[in-house]
Amino acid sequence: MSEAKSKLIKGRTGDWEIVLGLEVHAQVASNAKLFSGAAVGFGAGPNAQVSLVDAAMPGMLPVLNRYCVEQAVKTGLGLKAQINLKSHFDRKNYFYPDLPQGYQISQFKDPVVGEGEVIVERDDGTTFTVRIERLHLEQDAGKSLHDQDPNATYIDLNRSGTALMEIVSMPDMRSSDEAAAYVKKLRTILVYLGTCDGDMEKGNLRADVNVSVCRVGAYDKFRATGDFSHLGTRCEIKNVNSYRYIQQAIEYEARRQIEIIEDGGVIDQETRLFDPTRNETRSMRSKEDAHDYRYFPDPDLLPLVLDPAWVKAIEESLPELPDAKKARLQSQYGLSAYDAGVLITEQARAAFYEEAVKGRDAKLTANWVTNDLAARLTAAGLDITDSPIKPEAIAELVALIEEGVISSKIAKDVFERMWAGEGRAGEIVDKAGLKQVSDTGALDAIIDKLIAANPGQAAQVKEKPQAIGWFVGQVMKETGGKANPGVINGMLKAKLGVE
Repeated sequence: MSEAKSKLIKGRTGDWEIVLGLEVHAQVASNAKLFSGAAVGFGAGPNAQVSLVDAAMPGMLPVLNRYCVEQAVKTGLGLKAQINLKSHFDRKNYFYPDLPQGYQISQFKDPVVGEGEVIVERDDGTTFTVRIERLHLEQDAGKSLHDQDPNATYIDLNRSGTALMEIVSMPDMRSSDEAAAYVKKLRTILVYLGTCDGDMEKGNLRADVNVSVCRVGAYDKFRATGDFSHLGTRCEIKNVNSYRYIQQAIEYEARRQIEIIEDGGVIDQETRLFDPTRNETRSMRSKEDAHDYRYFPDPDLLPLVLDPAWVKAIEESLPELPDAKKARLQSQYGLSAYDAGVLITEQARAAFYEEAVKGRDAKLTANWVTNDLAARLTAAGLDITDSPIKPEAIAELVALIEEGVISSKIAKDVFERMWAGEGRAGEIVDKAGLKQVSDTGALDAIIDKLIAANPGQAAQVKEKPQAIGWFVGQVMKETGGKANPGVINGMLKAKLGVE
């Protein structure tokens, strides 16, 4: 198993290591809540999507949403995790204004999904494995609104009862970069599966980040023994909802803990919040342990028992997941690991590519999809599914390059005209007279004239063959960029006596 790479932090008294574990809360992609039929959606008016169950009215009983369970099982299978055929729901007791029952229905000792793993790729192409401890279902709380009135806090229960999957990792990450890469990979898997939309801006995917620091070598002892006492006291940073904030919060918190320890203090196990405007974490409350929540099985819900045949049917319905798709793109199209990795970050992008590449050069098509088109879409704030340039249009443009009708340089101009809605690539080339000049007769006179006018440059080419590039550039200039570079090269070499 490939392991994380330690990032050493220099302190006054020596080197330190960061140890990280994440609890990712992913909102289940479902039209209804976990225990009621109330709608789920972003942007509704305050308390517009609240049933009597969500509001905890007397006598209201929860009814488990079968589809949410299916989504959790599907996610577990996508994480190569153990599916527990028997699990149960517990009451996690705590009191907060936006938690109307006074408890949260969650899963504690017996979650629906057990141990799994996620293979994560670093920027340099190497990988490491993050072990998944568990995935459990739970209901979300409502939201307290503190900015509506200077003298009062308002409660919006629209989120109350919304189904969440809490995906708990082992402390297998060793740097802020690895933590961000893990969340990116996890998000990609969830979106591929269709079990969470991954929208971090709306809070549909957010992370609680557990940060601790230890001396060099202590983490290796933990991995060898499984004894958590080798690690430092952890602090949990709640509800971080962007990759950049995850990295910033970790960097600040690790440095804060090191300074406290080196000053002779001790780390209090606590829950903290990250303030992105000040780029710092601050204390929220002391960290509760399980006994503080007084967990006990929810008496209103029977144990959840899954039919093995049902689980098998879900497994057989899984889509091609990112790792498998990346391997196939490399094998089927001969793409590099990097190109395939860029393509599979979005399911829709990979699908777009596979439509465009039919019968075309795989690398050239990948370049147009991941570079020029991607840049244009980003600048316009568009998803690839909304691209005004469709896969068949990219395929036609690539075909014109492959067949030597236009050069790669001219193709850039053609692409911009396509984006502006001037028509298909072939039509634009014909109307604007952009076809490459490959006629040796037409180029012959231009080349002879240039050689005659620049005898010094011609002599230099015989000594340094790479200097032929100057002549190629001059011919391209004379023809307005329409000459075929390959044809020019061949003609120049013949005329200048270059091998």
